[in-house]
Amino acid sequence: MVELREHEHRTLSVLARLGGKASVDKLVEKGLPDAAVMRAVMVLQEKKLVKVGESKRTVVRLNAEGKTYAEQGLPERHLMVALEELGGNAILDKLIEKTGLDRQLVPIALGWIRRKKWANFESQTGRLRMTGDLEEGADEKLIAVLNKKGSVELESLSVELRDASKLLRGRKLILVDEKTDRTVELTEAGRTAAKKHAGAAPEVTQLTPELIVSGKWRKASYQKYSIGAAVANTWPGKKHPYLQFLDDVKEKLVNLGFKEMVGTAVETAFFNYDALYTPQDHPARESFDIYFVKSPRYGSIDAASDVVVRNVKKTHEDGWRTGSTGWRYKYSVREARRLLLRGHGTCLSVRTLLKGLEVPGRYFSFARCYRPEVLDRTHLTEFNQVEGIVAEENLTLRDLLGILNTFAVEIAGAEKVRLKPDYYPFTEPSVELSAYSRKNGWVEFGGSGIFRPEVTMPLGVKVPVIAWGLGIDRLFMIRAGVEDIRDVFSKNLDWLRRQKVV
Repeated sequence: MVELREHEHRTLSVLARLGGKASVDKLVEKGLPDAAVMRAVMVLQEKKLVKVGESKRTVVRLNAEGKTYAEQGLPERHLMVALEELGGNAILDKLIEKTGLDRQLVPIALGWIRRKKWANFESQTGRLRMTGDLEEGADEKLIAVLNKKGSVELESLSVELRDASKLLRGRKLILVDEKTDRTVELTEAGRTAAKKHAGAAPEVTQLTPELIVSGKWRKASYQKYSIGAAVANTWPGKKHPYLQFLDDVKEKLVNLGFKEMVGTAVETAFFNYDALYTPQDHPARESFDIYFVKSPRYGSIDAASDVVVRNVKKTHEDGWRTGSTGWRYKYSVREARRLLLRGHGTCLSVRTLLKGLEVPGRYFSFARCYRPEVLDRTHLTEFNQVEGIVAEENLTLRDLLGILNTFAVEIAGAEKVRLKPDYYPFTEPSVELSAYSRKNGWVEFGGSGIFRPEVTMPLGVKVPVIAWGLGIDRLFMIRAGVEDIRDVFSKNLDWLRRQKVV
C-alpha cells in the first residue's frame, strides 16, 4: 500500500467523493486548508496518483483613476468636445479655461489627441485644429464595459478591446490580475489507492498533547520521516537585476578608461538646449515634450562664464565664428535661465566640456531623464540614459560606429545592429542605433553623432568630440529578454526570484 500522510489521505478521499476530479478551490471548500492542499497535491502528483491541469485567465478592472474617467470622460475627450463647440479651431489656453482641465493633464491629453488623429496642435500659435471625427475609441468602449461589469476576463473580449487593454494599462487606468485555475484529477493508480485507504486510519505526522493525554498515541499509526519530502522554496537576497546590470556596464566603461560625469536632475534651458545649439523656439521645448519647473521658474547659469553665454548667444543669432548662419532670431538670456527636468543626459556632457577636457578624454554618465511621453511597451515618462563623449584629435565617424556596435553586441547582447542617418541640432553627422533580438524585435536605443562646431567652439573646445545618448533601459530589455519596458522596474516577486544571481 502507498504510504500517505494525513492531508494526502484526506485529499484523495475528497477527490473520490467528488467523482475523481475537482478544482483546488473546491477541495478547499470541503474543509481542507489551502496550503496543505497544494502540498498534498504536489506529493500525490509525484506519486502519480493525481494529474494536475492548469488554465490561465486574465481579469481586468478599473482602478480609482479609471473609474473617475469612466464617470467624467478622458481628458482628451474633454478638450475635443470643447474644441468642437468652438468651431474646431481654438487657442489651447481658451480650451483649458473652458473645460477646467488640470494643467498637469494637458500634455497627456495633447499626446493622445495627436495619437488618435483628432486634431493638430500648432506650437507657434498655440492653436488646436480639429482634423478628424470624434468617434468613440476602443479604449473608451473598454472603460464603459469595465464600469458596467466591474471586471471581465481578458480572453472573453474582442481583439479590439484586448488591444485597448494594453493602452489603458500603459495609462495606469486598469488593474490586471493573472489568475491560474488548477484542476486535480485522480489517475487509475489514485482511484485504487483511494479505495484501499478508504477504511484505513490516517497516519499521524505530529505528536500532539491531545494524543498523549488521551492515550491514543499507543494505537496511532505514525508517518515515517522522509528526507526526500518536498519543502518550501527559499529565496536568497540579491541585488535587483537592473541595478546589477548598471553596475556591470559602469565597470566595463571604467575599465575602458571612461570617467563618470554627474549632475542634478533639475537643469536650465541653457545647458539642456542652448549650449547644444537647439533654438529657443524648437518644438522640443513645448509643454508636452518637456517638464518645466513651476516654482522657481528661473535658475542660475553662472557655471557658464559671460564670455561663453555671449558666444552661444551670437552663435544662435548669426553663427558667430563657426561658419554657420545661425538660427536668425533674437536670443533671450532670460529664457536660457528657465528651469526644467533634464530631457536627456547630454547636458552633463556640456558641463564637462565647460570644465575643461582632458585630451584625449573619455567620459560617461548614467542620467535619469524626464519627458511627458505616452506610456507604452517601449516608452516611460522617466527613463535612464547612458551618455558618453570622447574627445581626441582626428576622431571620425568610424570611431563612433565602432563604439555603438560594441554597446549593442557586448553590453546588450544584441543579435543584429542597425545604424542609420538621423538628425539632431547639435551633431553632424548623426546616427540612430537600433538592435535586434528574437524576443523583442528591432528596438531603437538612441542617437549619436559628432558635436557640431556650433556646440564645441562657443565652449572653447578645439578638438573633435563624438557623443552618444542611449536608452540603457532598452539595452537591459534585450539583455534580460524583457518585452515591456515597464517590467524593468517590476515589483513582480516571481520574476525577480527567477533572475540569476551574478
